[in-house]
Amino acid sequence: MRAVLSSGSNMGDARAHLQSVVDEFAGEIVAASSLYATAPWGKTDQPDFLNQSLLVEVENSPRELLACCQELEQRANRVREERWGPRTLDVDIVWIEGYTSDDPELTVPHPRAHLRQFVLAPWLEVDPEAVLDGVRISELLDGLGDQGVRKL
Repeated sequence: MRAVLSSGSNMGDARAHLQSVVDEFAGEIVAASSLYATAPWGKTDQPDFLNQSLLVEVENSPRELLACCQELEQRANRVREERWGPRTLDVDIVWIEGYTSDDPELTVPHPRAHLRQFVLAPWLEVDPEAVLDGVRISELLDGLGDQGVRKL
């Protein structure tokens, strides 16, 4: 099963937190994006985030993949106290080839991916031909204004 994962961190050693995701999926990575620095939004009085996308080919079911992502967050001591607040690690399943779900625990594709430059820019880097809901990622990105995302 091919999937796109989006990871982000702005607490502690953000690079190490993102590397933990790369390490977990090392044998399954088709492509890994560069790191991107992203200005926070929603709650702006916090450090910039580092973001990265991975295109992976996994044997896991969608639920098993979700459990793996949540385990990575737990290992990084992720605390969910505040919406859009700082976090040690956030690992989202953005897209799974041939799979959709509107289950609140696992909504695929990610319901806000099309609105987020920090998701779309790294995704485009790992899969230049990617399409989300029938629209090319490059077109979705063109339709967004600058959201403070910088490739490092």
